Amino acid sequence: MPILELVTSSSLGSLLGMRHALEPDHLAAVSTLVAAHGDERSGYRAALLGVCWGLGHTVSLLAVGAALVVLRAEMPAYASDLFELFVALMLVGLGLRAMYLAARQGPAGPSRVHHHGHRVHVHPGAPAHIHIGAWTLARRPLLIGAVHGLAGSGALTALVLATLPTTAARLTYMMVFGLGSTLGMAMLSGVLGWPLARLGAHRRVARAMSLAVGCVSTALGLFWGYPLVGRIL
Repeated sequence: MPILELVTSSSLGSLLGMRHALEPDHLAAVSTLVAAHGDERSGYRAALLGVCWGLGHTVSLLAVGAALVVLRAEMPAYASDLFELFVALMLVGLGLRAMYLAARQGPAGPSRVHHHGHRVHVHPGAPAHIHIGAWTLARRPLLIGAVHGLAGSGALTALVLATLPTTAARLTYMMVFGLGSTLGMAMLSGVLGWPLARLGAHRRVARAMSLAVGCVSTALGLFWGYPLVGRIL
């Protein structure tokens, strides 16, 4: 494959990957994650959530897509619908969780724990939680991104099999597509994180936003999953 054609297709794959991050199910999933971090939210932390989502998405996309490309096979329609249904159920679960956490906060918002020497002062709200290391922060977006990657691997594999002539070109395209989606999601999450961090100081507003994000995620998951159940059953 000519170098120019490889560079052109790779650049297109990266741009399409960044656009892929703007799809409604991706937006809903990451929004629930960003909205769930209370006053700890910041552009940096939100961007890190987006990177973790993108890495999980890219790893599963490459693992399944590469196997299909090497075998020159397409994902069965039943398997593709099943992965899409997993995404829908995940959106419903994330939405319900966001609404539950917002409801537990009450009007006072999340609880805050302050240590004054040997005394501990706790503000009212939802029970405090502790993040233990980077893995605690990364685990959920990694798994959510991996599920999204599984759902998208079939369509991407069909595209590269139909348009690119060599296995190397197909794998390269899929890799830069995944990297583009990671970059796009990191940028998007960072942009979402900064205003949410500012709104976090207004507890009633932050609670209302968490409820709204949860409702949208749940509604999208139900809308997405309903026709899939009919096809699978």
